Amino acid sequence: MTPAVILVSGGMDSAVVLALAREQGFAAHALSVRYGQRHLSELDAAQRVAKVLGAVEHKIVEIDLRAIGGSALTSDIDVPTDADGHEIGTGDIPVTYVPARNTLMLSAALGWAEVLGANDIFCGVNAVDYSGYPDCRPEFIAAFEALANLATRAGVEGTRFHVHAPLMRMTKADIAREGERLGVDFAQTVSCYQADEAGRACGHCDACLLRARGFADAGLADPTRYR
Repeated sequence: MTPAVILVSGGMDSAVVLALAREQGFAAHALSVRYGQRHLSELDAAQRVAKVLGAVEHKIVEIDLRAIGGSALTSDIDVPTDADGHEIGTGDIPVTYVPARNTLMLSAALGWAEVLGANDIFCGVNAVDYSGYPDCRPEFIAAFEALANLATRAGVEGTRFHVHAPLMRMTKADIAREGERLGVDFAQTVSCYQADEAGRACGHCDACLLRARGFADAGLADPTRYR
């Protein structure tokens, strides 16, 4: 089987991406990143998802973004919720944006892909329901793919890397339906920005609201465990 590196956060989007990569016949090498996020239960979810969906192996690498802060997910800044009067999609980049997170995660995935001799990297970024993050846009993925083919020995020697973002233009409802088709157990996933140690969601942050809206719009039962 052809190897591929799949970025797996533990949330619903990356679980669907992993299932899609497996459906396409790739030997999935799952990669998660402990970057100093407050919601560490997502990494437990990533381990469960990787095992259930048949990843060849699952690695967790550490990149300490808490050392630089600048985000509600990596420093002592409150996560915005509906209770604060916060609304999704107001046009501003929210404080849950983590500076350079996707760039660093894809870089780690690229390094591992080069070691494995894999040409394909999969990630779950989404530009439809995204919360204003600039590193979830098609332009970013295209730019990173170009970088991958310029900045690696494999690229110089003729290997062509491909960065796949199969959910890029899907709504959360589309993603929920695709996961249902693929048999993804969404109860194993954690999306909440401030989930507790048991993985139970707050129900009020952007990630929770987008997830709940997706299941509702798809006409599917929401398996999320709430506090």
